[in-house]
Amino acid sequence: MSDSDKAGDLLQQIPPAAGKGLPPVHLWNPPFCGDIDMRIARDGSWFYMGTPIGRKPMVRLFSTILRRDGDAYFLVTPVEKVGIRVDDAPFVAVEVEVEGEGEAQQLRFRTNVEDQVSAGAEHPLRVELDAQTGEPAPYVHVRANLEALIHRNVFYQLVELAVPRELEGQVWLGVWSGGEFFPIAPQPE
Repeated sequence: MSDSDKAGDLLQQIPPAAGKGLPPVHLWNPPFCGDIDMRIARDGSWFYMGTPIGRKPMVRLFSTILRRDGDAYFLVTPVEKVGIRVDDAPFVAVEVEVEGEGEAQQLRFRTNVEDQVSAGAEHPLRVELDAQTGEPAPYVHVRANLEALIHRNVFYQLVELAVPRELEGQVWLGVWSGGEFFPIAPQPE
C-alpha cells in the first residue's frame, strides 16, 4: 500500500466527533502499520510526501488524531497507527490573550490548529535554552504529551509581561498564569 493510500485510508477511519471534543486517541491501541512520509516542520507546517498540506481543515483533522508515545509521534485511529516525523513540537502557539494581572493573570494561547489552552498547572509553560547560543525555545503544554512551540512574536509579548521572582535563591523573570509562576530566564545582574 502506498503512502498516498495510507493517508486516504487514515482519514476515512477517523470517527466523527461526538460533540466538540477530541477523539480519545489515548484509549486506542491499534497495531502499528509503519511510518508514512508525513512531517510537521518547526514552524507548524504539515507536509505529505514533501508537499505542504495547504488545506487547514485537513491539517486540523490530522492534528486531532496525533499522539506522542515517548519521543515518537503517531497518527492513531481505532484500527491503525502510523508514524510521522515532527521537527520540534507538533503545534505552534500563534496568539496569546491576557486577562487580569499579577498573580491573578491568565494567559490563553491559540495554536496554529485552533486548539486553545489556558496556561496553568494542567498546561504549564517551559523554556529551554540552547546550550551554545543561549537562544530560548518556549513551549506550552497543549494536551496528552503534546506541546506547542511559542511563536517568537508571542514570546516577546510574554517577555513584556515578565516580572521578577526569587526561586531557590536566584531571581528569575517570568509570567503568572492560572495561579502559577513560570520562569522565563534568570534576571540579568
